[in-house]
Amino acid sequence: MKIALLGYGKMGKEIEKISLERGHSISKIVDKEDLVDKLTNSDVAINFSTPDSAINNIKLSLDSSVPIVSGTTGWLENYDEIVEYSKKTNTSFMYSSNYSLGVNLFFELNKKLATLVGNYKNYDINIEEIHHKQKLDKPSGTAITLADEIITNSKHSEWSFEKNNKDAIQMISKREDNIPGTHTVKYNSEIDSIEIKHTAHNRKGFALGAVIAAEWILNKKGVFNMSDVIKDSNFKF
Repeated sequence: MKIALLGYGKMGKEIEKISLERGHSISKIVDKEDLVDKLTNSDVAINFSTPDSAINNIKLSLDSSVPIVSGTTGWLENYDEIVEYSKKTNTSFMYSSNYSLGVNLFFELNKKLATLVGNYKNYDINIEEIHHKQKLDKPSGTAITLADEIITNSKHSEWSFEKNNKDAIQMISKREDNIPGTHTVKYNSEIDSIEIKHTAHNRKGFALGAVIAAEWILNKKGVFNMSDVIKDSNFKF
């Protein structure tokens, strides 16, 4: 499989390494200010560029009829526009806030816990996310996904950075050195606490999941997310 890399920072380099290990080749690298009119000689694209570059990179791939897997966060106010653009070009598009297989299992666990606890009004919820200082967006896309899943399955209708907003899920964002990503969901009451947590030890899990998603989306049509991949019993990782 010939993969175009859109964004060549730390994640892009890790994706390149894993792609080669899995027998693929890198057909093109588009980074920062590179001006490219069309992706050629590529079977699929993987986008981990900056939020400012994400939309143009995704449209570049769709205009080239190259299916794209995008992991860049911080641009989702334009998500519906990209979904329509994908349908217009009849080219496949996948977005996930986190491609780690472990995180996507964590998402499923979070949804199940939210459903179980959703009927109990004694619990306040907070989500804490910790990342490296180079991460540009706050909160992380993963934390927003966790919050959205809880909102769908509980009495809470929004998330907020405010500490004393009882109607909202409290969001806590921290930036520290050398933290690939840690997410904790905690339900607190006067009598007890329930907590689930995912800790990434390095970037490899994110990169591996993105390459697996690219392998999965090849020759498919539609708009997808990573849950489609992990729920596909016919697909062998």
